[in-house]
Amino acid sequence: MRQVTDVRIYDLPPNQIRRFYQGGKRIAAFRGLPTLDDDAPEDWVASTTSVNGEVELGLSQLADGTRLADLLAADPAAFFEPAHRERFGSDPTILVKLLDAGERLPVHLHPADGFAQRHLGVPYGKTEAWLILEADADACAYLGFGRDLGEEELAALVGAQDRGALLDSMNRVSVGAGDSIFVPAGLPHAIGAGILLLELQQPSDLSLLLEWHGMGEADAFLGLERAAALSAVRRSGVSPAELGVLRASRVAALFPAAADRFFRADLVSGGARMDAGFSVLVCQAGEGVLTSESFDPVAVRRGSTLLVPFAAGATHLTGSCEAIRCRPPSPSG
Repeated sequence: MRQVTDVRIYDLPPNQIRRFYQGGKRIAAFRGLPTLDDDAPEDWVASTTSVNGEVELGLSQLADGTRLADLLAADPAAFFEPAHRERFGSDPTILVKLLDAGERLPVHLHPADGFAQRHLGVPYGKTEAWLILEADADACAYLGFGRDLGEEELAALVGAQDRGALLDSMNRVSVGAGDSIFVPAGLPHAIGAGILLLELQQPSDLSLLLEWHGMGEADAFLGLERAAALSAVRRSGVSPAELGVLRASRVAALFPAAADRFFRADLVSGGARMDAGFSVLVCQAGEGVLTSESFDPVAVRRGSTLLVPFAAGATHLTGSCEAIRCRPPSPSG
């Protein structure tokens, strides 16, 4: 395999984003960085996606200031396998995040592709999934409604902005380090306080908030009328059996098979050998070295985030490192 000029395995610098909720100290500690103010709760890793309404904010840059999106577009053959390029071109089609919930996030949901295209004029909705990296002893998340809600009942619940009643209508699930959760588009959810997680998602920044303390309804609904926004909500209840499916993993694969058409994630550790392919490697514990067929070895430790191009060829992880290999959707769909 030829070595492409200026292409290598990249140890990505942090890309922390300020949001409307508190958090960020756990990301700094995880990455071994100086602690920022507790208002940068997301680190967008290997991002070619900008924050909704922004042009540059959110886009990853390399240490020399080069935008990652420009690098990928300049030589897609070096970064992506042929099947990916045939279907997606130079679009990674995923966004990887570190997210530190310093407070409970509001109940919200993300639209599906069709809704995003029809109502918001963007190609991707936002199905996502989480791997819990750290969690306080009493940490929890809220996933879907506990029973079916009628259209008028949901509208009344949202209109009243009774935060307690809204949470009471949902499934509360306890979470701990190592748990994985798949969150399809349309499913209302909230991440509880005291959680650091790794999130894989479709490459968009679209959220519809069902509670909007501190902001206006127009901002909460991305400028949509309430009825239109609420039409994106899954109102049917989520049963205990379905919750089990959303939280199911497959041996090394972190998420259920339904996630494969959006993104893939595998747990890897020292001794793992990985086939050639575009990936983002996030080390969650230990340290080691990533070697490849084409490029110089790269040291990894807890908090490292590596971009591995297709041109690296097969790779080998050594040492005590435990990592998550984040990959684009299966090209076969």
